[in-house]
Amino acid sequence: MTDSPHPDAPPETTRQRMVAIVLVMGAVLMFTIIDASAKWLNPRIGVLETVWLRYVVAFLWTLPFLNPWSVPGLLHSEKPVLQALRGFLLLASTALNFIALQYLQLAQTVSIAFMAPLMVSLLAGPILGEWAGPRRLAAIIVGFVGVLIMTRPGSGVFHPAAILSLLSMTSYSIILLMTRRLQATDSPETTIFYTSLFGSLVLMPPALMLWSWPTGALEWLAIAMLGFGGALGHWMLIQAQRRTEAPVLAPFLYTQIIWMTLAGYLVFGDVPDRWTLVGGTVVIASGLYLLHRERVRARERAAGRLP
Repeated sequence: MTDSPHPDAPPETTRQRMVAIVLVMGAVLMFTIIDASAKWLNPRIGVLETVWLRYVVAFLWTLPFLNPWSVPGLLHSEKPVLQALRGFLLLASTALNFIALQYLQLAQTVSIAFMAPLMVSLLAGPILGEWAGPRRLAAIIVGFVGVLIMTRPGSGVFHPAAILSLLSMTSYSIILLMTRRLQATDSPETTIFYTSLFGSLVLMPPALMLWSWPTGALEWLAIAMLGFGGALGHWMLIQAQRRTEAPVLAPFLYTQIIWMTLAGYLVFGDVPDRWTLVGGTVVIASGLYLLHRERVRARERAAGRLP
């Protein structure tokens, strides 16, 4: 499904594209480290503390490189209210995901998260006026069927935490649409800075009230990796997007299912059942088809066949 470099493309363009692909695959590995660390830390230090540390440690990791002195204009935002709303929704999405991770396998939560591109296509209509056509609506419906296959409501094995994971995915989908709005006015560095700062400050009072010191070296290592994965993962994603077009990178985001399944097995001994695998495959296939349709529409628009 990926774009192959044109045989006549300049070598530098091809090299930049390959570097971007490696970066985006590294980014989703970092995001896997975040979720695995959170799932491991939750029963040891509590969900609230884990969510807060995810933001404050990432903020401290990036502060030496991303600060108002080394990045002039970092604090300037044309849409501060939208930045604050985005920060709140991302905080809510993170908290919902971390709570769900207490009860679901890593492979289950990431498969539900892969519904985000489909949800973005659905929400883009009422929010941005970009209404989905019948083929894209069909892909969205099929993707939701994939989630139903995984969660199997009414079967006796359905866990309510799947609803939290769905809410987390929906919040994240809205965040993606907000990010598209912010890209026109604010730099990615400004958005990342305010996102980390918002989560760190908002959760600080309740987190400190419930604070319990980590008791072992492994807990401190997991906390460090929780923030490091967030900081490095977002940096790698930004660098990848600066080197090539988003449609080239999108299919490689789905490699996260490999990392999450492997981490779930190695760290927690989780083996996805056949329903998780089948449902996850349906969701991913729907997302890739939606990506294909977006490419077709982009070509038709470029050829003047679409407005």
